[in-house]
Amino acid sequence: MEFPYPLLVCDIGGTNVRLASVSAPDAAPVLLAKLKTQDFPDFADCVQQTLARTGAPQPRSILACGAGPVAQRRLHLTNAAWTIDGPQIAYRLGLSQGLLLNDFEAQALALPTHRPEWLHGIGAPRPRLPGPQLILGPGTGLGVAALVREADCFLPLASEAGHMDFAPADDAEAALWPHLERFHGRVTAESVLSGPGLLRLHKARCAMAGTLDRGLSGADLVKRGVSDSLSEEAYTIRHFWRLTGRFAGDMALVFLARGGVTLAGGILPRLIPLLDAEEFRLAFEQKAPMDELVRSIGTQVVVAPDAVLVGMAAIAAHPAHYRLNYQDRAWR
Repeated sequence: MEFPYPLLVCDIGGTNVRLASVSAPDAAPVLLAKLKTQDFPDFADCVQQTLARTGAPQPRSILACGAGPVAQRRLHLTNAAWTIDGPQIAYRLGLSQGLLLNDFEAQALALPTHRPEWLHGIGAPRPRLPGPQLILGPGTGLGVAALVREADCFLPLASEAGHMDFAPADDAEAALWPHLERFHGRVTAESVLSGPGLLRLHKARCAMAGTLDRGLSGADLVKRGVSDSLSEEAYTIRHFWRLTGRFAGDMALVFLARGGVTLAGGILPRLIPLLDAEEFRLAFEQKAPMDELVRSIGTQVVVAPDAVLVGMAAIAAHPAHYRLNYQDRAWR
């Protein structure tokens, strides 16, 4: 499999889409734009307008990841109106090749390219043991994936674990749960641990306390919470971190992620000022009778916003290092 240059690497979420140009194998991606998904009718139009506005070279290949399940060469965004059809995009843009990945499948494949300065450790460092690495994180939705090494190749394990039911773990959460707004009639991990979920959690906490939630947007909630550590918004964000730690520990057990757990996504880096590493680890580790196993697993947050773009550029440069079914998934 070959991906001719120049190429575009694209990270497509329910809220934002980021596009970067790569001129040659092992060249660093050059960010062209960060745009709102809803501002464009479809992905091909977004690419065409970005190229026209920036004067970037016409790509011969595109590697894109999107927030939704991939069926061979096609993906419909779970939290936005776009349907991304690889062969149609290749035809419209005159591409020689292309590849479509689930967003957290791509995040998993990017793990080997992470640099130490891109990461913020949570708790004391743990040695990375042989075994799967797990990556998960809240954005417009909640993504979960793992990475396994087989000989000299990396194999991603995509999932839709964010849509699992999410239940209260103690009496305090049991009192809160009836106040949580249901999404599609359910309380799932994604309905709580996401950007919209952060708002649902805050509204539920206010409803339980009998106070007004002030109708804040997600951005205002984060801004107010980070700027005033004693505000109700700050307490909601701390609660959000604890719930994230609990879910991350559960997923670490599902995948036996002895290689470590990495958190990613657009929300968590902004919330790091309110991260209590000890509380996070306590929620992460309370998995009796498997406490000792989970306690041995390290946790960290990706703070570099474009790490996944670097990871996709590495796939294009060295496709043989990644165990993907290119024959069924490539656009040409």
